[in-house]
Amino acid sequence: MPKTRISCPNCRQPVVADVDQLFDVSLDPNAKQKLLTGSYNMVQCPNCGYQGVLASPIVYHDPNKELLLTFVPSEINMPRPEQERLIGQIINQVVSRLPQEQRKGYLLRPQAALTMQGLVERILEADGITREMIQAQQKRLNLLQRLATVTDDEVLQEIVRQEEKLLDEDFYAIMNRVVEAAVMGGDQEGGKRLSDLQKKLLPLSSAGRQILSQQQDIEAAVRSLQEAGRDLNQEKLLDLVLKAPNETTVSVYASLARPLMDYSFFQMLSERIDRARGDGRDRLVKLRERLLEVTSEIDQQVEERSQHARKNLETLLNAENITQATQQNLQAIDEFFVRVVNEELEQARKKADLDRIQKLNQVISVIQSASTPPPELELIEDLLEIDNDKDRQKWLNDNQEKITPEFMDLLTSVMSQSQESEDPAFTERIQKVYRAVLKHSMQANLNK
Repeated sequence: MPKTRISCPNCRQPVVADVDQLFDVSLDPNAKQKLLTGSYNMVQCPNCGYQGVLASPIVYHDPNKELLLTFVPSEINMPRPEQERLIGQIINQVVSRLPQEQRKGYLLRPQAALTMQGLVERILEADGITREMIQAQQKRLNLLQRLATVTDDEVLQEIVRQEEKLLDEDFYAIMNRVVEAAVMGGDQEGGKRLSDLQKKLLPLSSAGRQILSQQQDIEAAVRSLQEAGRDLNQEKLLDLVLKAPNETTVSVYASLARPLMDYSFFQMLSERIDRARGDGRDRLVKLRERLLEVTSEIDQQVEERSQHARKNLETLLNAENITQATQQNLQAIDEFFVRVVNEELEQARKKADLDRIQKLNQVISVIQSASTPPPELELIEDLLEIDNDKDRQKWLNDNQEKITPEFMDLLTSVMSQSQESEDPAFTERIQKVYRAVLKHSMQANLNK
């Protein structure tokens, strides 16, 4: 998501925010989730404390469902010709990134949503989620809003008793997404209130108690693996699996220790089955079937993400300007993408494919550059190490030429992120640095 310098909607002071107008599922698998949960384009002003979602034109693209949607918020008061020009530019980005064989007719007929709710409903409908399902989710959201206003525990318990059917797994999933959106939006206090409410609700409902039980099973399984540490091998893992009290624990072992569950592991399990008799044998057979099912699902998910990364890589390698295309799509780069790049580079070297090696190195260069901290970060770290105002002011006077717009953008971003820090001492230090730099910059501008 690109960093953009904007004016705070409240105090009009410059603020650095993550602003995204294109949500392309083919480039970012998390694009849909960001849009549906509202965890995007959040603005937090360090000057006046304003928090909110920045109103901005949006284009949503899902090639698998042949879905191209647009939305322009009415509150930004953008003239229609300007809307058409901006939306056209974003759609051109979508088309230019697609291989020729994937450019289909739906790209010529983008569907405009009049409201954000309409955009969300259209996305959900494409996933097979009906309006009735959406209304059911809205009931759960309304219940959550109602519960969030209750301060009396007895009243809370009575509401839970009356609305037991709505307090299901879907309710708690919605609650988790709302908490996540609040935290990502900088509303730490609101997120904490909802988290505290969730802790009260879980023991009061049957679905909540089941979730608590699963959480305890997961935590216990993780602790078992952590206790084994580096000494964990296939034999010890098999012993853990055989002693697992339920399927949740087995699934945790499979997901966290998948590399150890290879042919040799299943061979040892089969040997145990051959030696077992009666009910014990039946239990082990069912366990093996379950493990095979879980590991197959894990492998399929990994393969799908790897294929998605491979597809993205080929799109970049076919671009006219590989460096620019990679820079524009850094949000789609994850550990799967990096692994695929390394695998392709190794294959290209074996084949002595110099042209492909050169293209892959361009992609790698951009990734490495993006992973390297900017020089402005070192300057901020220098300022954080200065303890008193006098020395801080002297540093600023001696390094006036280094107080660039890029430096101010990064400092503002660090300042905003510090609100989420659990270290109050760091938050206080960065606030002092920010105030000193802002004062220095304003004085320098006045002198000019």
